[in-house]
Amino acid sequence: MSLADWIVLGTTLFAIVIYGVWKSGSNKNIDQFLMGNRSLPWYHVGLSVMATQASAITFLSAPGQAYSDGMRFVQFYFGLPLAMIVLCITFVPIFHRLKVYTAYEFLEQRFDLKTRAFTAFLFLVQRGLSTGVTIYAPSIILSTILNINTTYTTLFIGGLVIFYTVYGGSKAVSYTQMLQMSIIFSGMFLAGILVVSLLPAGVGFGHALKMAGKLGRMNVIDWKFDPGNRYNVWSGLIGGFFLQLSYFGTDQSQVGRYLTGSSVGQSRLGLIMNGLIKIPMQFLILLIGVLVFAFYQFTKPPMFFNQYEVNKIEKSAYAPQYNYLDRQYTQAFEQKKAKTNELIKAFDSKDQAQIDRAQDALKVADVQSRIIRQQAIDLMKQNSNGADGNDTNYVFLTFVTQYLPKGLIGLLVAIIFLASMGSTASALNSLASTSVVDIYKRIINPDASDKNYLNVSRLATIFWGLVCIGMALYASRIGNLLEAVNQLGSYIYGTILGVFIVAFYLKKIKGNAVFIAAVITETVICILGYFDAVAYLWLNAIGCILVIIIAYLLNGLIPQKSQDVNPGL
Repeated sequence: MSLADWIVLGTTLFAIVIYGVWKSGSNKNIDQFLMGNRSLPWYHVGLSVMATQASAITFLSAPGQAYSDGMRFVQFYFGLPLAMIVLCITFVPIFHRLKVYTAYEFLEQRFDLKTRAFTAFLFLVQRGLSTGVTIYAPSIILSTILNINTTYTTLFIGGLVIFYTVYGGSKAVSYTQMLQMSIIFSGMFLAGILVVSLLPAGVGFGHALKMAGKLGRMNVIDWKFDPGNRYNVWSGLIGGFFLQLSYFGTDQSQVGRYLTGSSVGQSRLGLIMNGLIKIPMQFLILLIGVLVFAFYQFTKPPMFFNQYEVNKIEKSAYAPQYNYLDRQYTQAFEQKKAKTNELIKAFDSKDQAQIDRAQDALKVADVQSRIIRQQAIDLMKQNSNGADGNDTNYVFLTFVTQYLPKGLIGLLVAIIFLASMGSTASALNSLASTSVVDIYKRIINPDASDKNYLNVSRLATIFWGLVCIGMALYASRIGNLLEAVNQLGSYIYGTILGVFIVAFYLKKIKGNAVFIAAVITETVICILGYFDAVAYLWLNAIGCILVIIIAYLLNGLIPQKSQDVNPGL
């Protein structure tokens, strides 16, 4: 990056941290630190909810996902609006009425302590692992720019987020997230315009989309029902609905965001805003990835986008073989580029037979390029067993750093940092609140002072920050980060959602039955996931339904003392 880019990057990051700390003021008690005094308006809530979900992974990996697999990932979000409606009707008013700090407090009032503790434990495991992945995402950027190992950049990013989360608490997180999302929307819009402007003369936006569609990248809708297919309308509407309902309704990183709303109405408006904007936003981010794919049909892409891995093999005994493959890849690209230009001319001719012939020729040339690239990846793995053969996380970053104007590169890199900082800070805040409220305050030290709980909350934030940094150091082994985060969540969210559904709607089922049902279900889900029995989105629906059925069947068989349901429910 140029000096101008470094100035833009440094100034943006510094300003965000200072702004968040300044706006948050001092935290005198646990309610201020964890809930921001429950005083924020709906637009704060909405942008904070969006920023928590839209981590660096969204802006780093989503374009790479579209580059390699097309637009079909957008179907993942089709269940989101329905989930927001259910949340607004059921979850939000109950949580606000009970004045809870965490979602899991409600479960003890409804069931018992062990059910509350188990669901809180599941959340801590899932969110701790996922947050490590979100910390790793921006460390890829620094490691690529500075050409150093991601270990050092991971430690830097993690330390920066821990600092302002510990100091500012929930308010600092919410205020910085509002500013972050404003900058993010502006920057991504500019990136989309610039990608189109970089296409060759005579190749417009429509040409780019048509050509990408002929190579399978405009696969937005898939109506075919297939449990083994990760992304289709049905997995998105059904599996995605259960995942989003659990994520926004039972994951403290999100519950903590909308509990900061000043009223039930403000929290509801914030969630509705998220439901209306999220799908178009994700569609446009994926579309940028498709446009980058179109750009690289006319401009030679790297044979492998992760420059760190390329540098390793170029310094090894396999360098001559790799360089030979690179020369072959260049020749194959020139042939593919010629076929791409023929397809563009065919589009202009509007001759369907000519279009079909050009499309078939381009597909053959594309297959040849992919074969050579795969040979290069295999060679990298021969050179190093730990080599990361998935480079989708580096596609958009490579494009940004090589082709965008000076200054804008720094802004877009800052955007990815900001997204990571926002989602990571929310996660650390939620991990701290769950650890303190559901474990320390409830089990270990229930009669401590507010000052003690505030100090323990800060220590818990530091502890979970260090845990997440540790997880981030291993994140390079899990492939595309966007899929990895959602896959991790799918192992746990269905079980937690099932417990909450029973709590809300099946009033006769008691704590012992739902606790055992949750343990059995989580075991079954882990087995199904380990053997890849179904696409991971379906694990959310299966987990939720299993908890409900097993708890219902066990309730009449397991003796338990009569327990009054909280009349406020």
